[in-house]
Amino acid sequence: MWPRVTLVTRVIHTGQALVDLVVEVGAIPRRGGNVMAQSFTRYAGGSVSVLAAAARSGAQAVHAGAHGSGPNGDLIREALASEGVTLSAAPVADADTAVCVVMIEPTAERTFVTTLGAERRITPESLGSSTPVAGDLVCVTGYSLLEPTRDPLLEWLDSLDEGVRVVLDPGAAFAGLDPAVRQLMLGLTNVWTSNAEEAHELTGIEELTATLPAISQLLPQGAVVIVRDGPEGCYLHAGGDVEHLPGYPQEPVDTNGAGDAHTGVLVAELAAGTDARTACTRANAAGAIKVTRRGPATAPTRAEIDAFLA
Repeated sequence: MWPRVTLVTRVIHTGQALVDLVVEVGAIPRRGGNVMAQSFTRYAGGSVSVLAAAARSGAQAVHAGAHGSGPNGDLIREALASEGVTLSAAPVADADTAVCVVMIEPTAERTFVTTLGAERRITPESLGSSTPVAGDLVCVTGYSLLEPTRDPLLEWLDSLDEGVRVVLDPGAAFAGLDPAVRQLMLGLTNVWTSNAEEAHELTGIEELTATLPAISQLLPQGAVVIVRDGPEGCYLHAGGDVEHLPGYPQEPVDTNGAGDAHTGVLVAELAAGTDARTACTRANAAGAIKVTRRGPATAPTRAEIDAFLA
């Protein structure tokens, strides 16, 4: 008798793993001005935050994006390895991973300046090293739909087997993309997860709850739409009425990575077969815990979410 084979649904992220250079400042300086930082820290961030959150909730997580061969790339590899996340593609031999400068104010609001490096050197073949199969969740960020990552990413996504679920976190970049690129990406998307501002910008609709069915109409039949509303939680549209899943407001110390924590836990739960409503509730809890911690990749574990909800 042949042994029974258990297929594990994976979370595969195609987005940019970056090194965050985080400085805490009293206020953003005026143009041409100067400000002294209260602290400086170097973290692995970007898609690392989503993958770490997913892994801490029990997902088998894979990074399919590109990463560099220098010290920044080393930090990315070390951070992902410590979370048990697999890197499917080989390092880019002649470039290092880029950095994102993050300025955090006392309100926990953050401002970003992002550079470009090895993480932008993807190909359909490098992405294909993750070998997604039916049931896997492939995560895409709208920032990957900018050049030079746009064309290889779209080519690869269009080649995926039916049954691979594509998750789009549009980011601030998505609404400003060429309409043809937006339409193509939306036609491939099975799960939309964004913040409220991104939903407003795409649809041009002011009423938040009305943005979800409007977005759903742009996606394939059966797609799920989730829109985050900060500490108020999130809204869910999964084929029926729009439902509000309340959040858990906290006194924030660092909001950088809160959306990534929410997304990572959300996709981990969906990969595990959790219903969308419960997945959103657990993601809301993850975001609430995250904002009480400094650093982008500081999402809670499954046990911490269980204790928080209890």
